[in-house]
Amino acid sequence: MTTVLAIEDDPAILRGLSDNLRFEGYEVITATDGESGYRMQQECKPDLILLDLMLPRMSGLEFCRKLRGEGIQTPVLMLTARSEEADRVLGLDLGADDYVAKPFSVRELMARVRALLRRSQPRADGKTLPDELRFDAAEIDFRSYEARRDGAPVDMTRKEFAILRFLAPRAGEVVTRDDLLNEVWGYDSYPSSRTVDNHVAGLRSKLERDASQPEHIRTVHGVGYKFVP
Repeated sequence: MTTVLAIEDDPAILRGLSDNLRFEGYEVITATDGESGYRMQQECKPDLILLDLMLPRMSGLEFCRKLRGEGIQTPVLMLTARSEEADRVLGLDLGADDYVAKPFSVRELMARVRALLRRSQPRADGKTLPDELRFDAAEIDFRSYEARRDGAPVDMTRKEFAILRFLAPRAGEVVTRDDLLNEVWGYDSYPSSRTVDNHVAGLRSKLERDASQPEHIRTVHGVGYKFVP
């Protein structure tokens, strides 16, 4: 059975989360502060973590930083009452995979839970996602989320890592924008296809020698992209 760890200090919200997750067929374990939640994820190894941003004893941001710093890649869905974009962006940059702002609809929350769990499952198409990738002067380690170009560190977002990791084993194949939206964002919650283009442009600016004439992350006009090692 799929296990979800819910970490939330508001008893009413935590109870609602637990009830709805169990109704959907998930096994649920709970914690009301960051330190207890972190200890429980180490002991129980959940398949997904629902994480409130504002927690006692260890904030959700610190939780993400510590989790990813130890190389643990369990999907994290942030729950936050904060409306400022900077807070959401910081959480995502620290390792959260998605977020839902409070107050949220149960239907949307469950859709995002399903999308994250689906993307974390072994692929049915037989493609093996690489742990490392090297091309031209770029070196990418998908396990530690580290990238270098010409030996210098490159600051990449998790979505950029995810796009490149999806493209790499399909070298020479055309990957549509819909394929990328489904894999990286999930059909239950994905934004417009323009978002894919913006993230690809970011990848090119960081890894290509000339972003205006990319050699490795190429556009297939009207369709999508393909990776050429």
